[in-house]
Formats: sequence, structure tokens, C-alpha cells
Amino acid sequence: MSEMAAPGVLDQAELRCRIIDTALTLGTERGWDGFHLHDVAARLGISLADIARHFAGKDAIVEAWFERADAALLAAPEAPGWHLLSPRERLQHAIFSWLRALAPHRQLAAEMLRYKLHPEHLHLQVQGVLRVSRTVQWIREVALLPATGWRRECEEAALTAIYLTTFAYWLRDDSLGASRSRNLLDRLLARAEWVAGWLEGMDRVKAPASRAGPSTSKAGNGADSGG
Repeated sequence: MSEMAAPGVLDQAELRCRIIDTALTLGTERGWDGFHLHDVAARLGISLADIARHFAGKDAIVEAWFERADAALLAAPEAPGWHLLSPRERLQHAIFSWLRALAPHRQLAAEMLRYKLHPEHLHLQVQGVLRVSRTVQWIREVALLPATGWRRECEEAALTAIYLTTFAYWLRDDSLGASRSRNLLDRLLARAEWVAGWLEGMDRVKAPASRAGPSTSKAGNGADSGG
């Protein structure tokens, strides 16, 4: 079925979506490295200039596709009873909302990432790091995580590792409903919860000791002066 449509017939938002969808279709047919933007233009019946108004190149289309996944992630809190879920449950739902948005083109996502990791694509790798950071920040916000200061920094590092580990595993997970990826994510979050609880316990132990320190010192000084 032809996807051609004169650019004047479509509004710009719809044209942008059609460009992304057509690139994904061609990527599925030929591999992500197997087509060019002029192929997208030809299939849509538009010019390269029309594409350039929306995307600076193929990687910009990749970013736009991942932004769709971010949008699905940001919609997760609209589910009834979101605030009643535990932080761990909210994190599970948030991360899988993001993954589900990519699921129709899972194999293509793996190809896109391999393309970014080519040694000559260092600039794409830098963009990839920024992309991961943005998504992790949105996951934290969606999950309503309250940590600040050094706790937030530790939490971000742990969540980044959990997100990337789950994503990498999910890309090659052929289990029904990605059940193995869900189980992996659950184990990783449980481990992170245990570590967070241990750190909180250590803080409670240290806090009274730090408060007692100066008073003990004063008592000692008083005893010395009294002697």
C-alpha cells in the first residue's frame, strides 16, 4: 500500500509522525543501516527539504522515536491508584511503560544501538549518554521518588544501572510478555531496596553517635579540669 502523500495535504505534526513511522517501516524491511532518508522521501512522496524541516538526520528520527517512549512513560501516572502503589511498583510500571512503547520494533531498537556504538560514531554515543540521563530523570519523577542530596545521586546511579541492564536484557528476551525481563527487573529493584534500607539503617546508627560525640568530649574535659 502506498504511503505517498503531498506535504501540503498533511499538517506538519502529522507529517513528522509519518516520517518517523516510514523510517521505522523501512528499517524493519532493510535494517536500520540499509536505507537512506531519500528512501523515506520517495516513499512518502515528499522532498528531502520536507524531511530536513523536521529532522537533521536519521539519528534525529531515532531520538524522536525514543521521545515517544518517554511520552508513554510520562503517561503512566494517569493510571488509577498510582499514588497507592509502592515506589518499587511504580518503578516497575514506569520502566515497562517505556519498553512497551518500543516493543513493536524491538529488533530495530537493537540495530539502532549497535549503529550508535560504532567507533566512528562517538558524537552519537555522547548523545546516547544524555538520552539515558533524561529518561532516568523522568523515571524518578514518574515514580515519585523523594530522595535529595547524596541519596538522590546514589539513587540515580543505581536506577541508571537497573534501567540499562533491564533494557539490554529485554532487547533479546523472547519470553511471553517479556516475563523474564520483568523478573529480572523485580530482582534488581529488590536488591536496590535492600541496599537502600541498609544505608538508612547505617545513618540511624551514626546519627546518635555523632550527636553524642561532642557531649562526651565536654564531659571528659570537665573531668580533667576538676582533677
